[in-house]
Amino acid sequence: MIKVIITDIEGTTSSLSFVKDILFPYARAHVGEFLRANFENETVQKLLADVNAEVGAELDLEQAITQLIQWMDDDKKITPLKSLQGLIWESGYLRGELTGHLYSDAIHNLQTWKAQGFDLYVYSSGSVYAQKLLFAHTEVGDLTPIFSGYFDTHIGGKQDSSSYENIVAHIGLPAEQLLFLSDIEAELNAAQTAGLQTIWLIRDDAPQTEASHWQVRDFDAIELERFVHE
Repeated sequence: MIKVIITDIEGTTSSLSFVKDILFPYARAHVGEFLRANFENETVQKLLADVNAEVGAELDLEQAITQLIQWMDDDKKITPLKSLQGLIWESGYLRGELTGHLYSDAIHNLQTWKAQGFDLYVYSSGSVYAQKLLFAHTEVGDLTPIFSGYFDTHIGGKQDSSSYENIVAHIGLPAEQLLFLSDIEAELNAAQTAGLQTIWLIRDDAPQTEASHWQVRDFDAIELERFVHE
């Protein structure tokens, strides 16, 4: 029987376009302004030192800004970049310039499942910090209290089955009691290999007839009773 539900974010609980067309461009547009205004901040100094370590050179502030923008344009999954994006987004959320997008069907069902006693977790390639920011600033308010924990790529890549084994070990329940929701087949394959139950959120995509995962359009179509084992 399912006891834990782990959900992806992009394309699953939130629109891909929110991240691609709103969050990423916002960070790119504000990176220079943010770093110049917060240059003396200890956290920012640490991030800039990490940028230098990544490139193997001592960059001045303007050079670091240029490098970070290049990484953004190349969609690099580099830790100091992801951390900096989280700080910029936090500033945007606090100023009311950003609101975390979540599908209404995801909001309703996540809240219902929590009330029914399921433990909820998030696993996304975005940093845990960025995940919490999104769920804390939604159109319906702060949803972070419904989650028991968050995972990002520090626990492993999302298409690597060992990452899901690590999640199972962290949660401390048998893998078959964990259900993973995602819009990416390769992630679901990795989770399935690790023994987790899986559901593929296809949203507006065409169903895949050869897939080994149950496919649904949205959270409203998920019937958790299907995972009850006698």
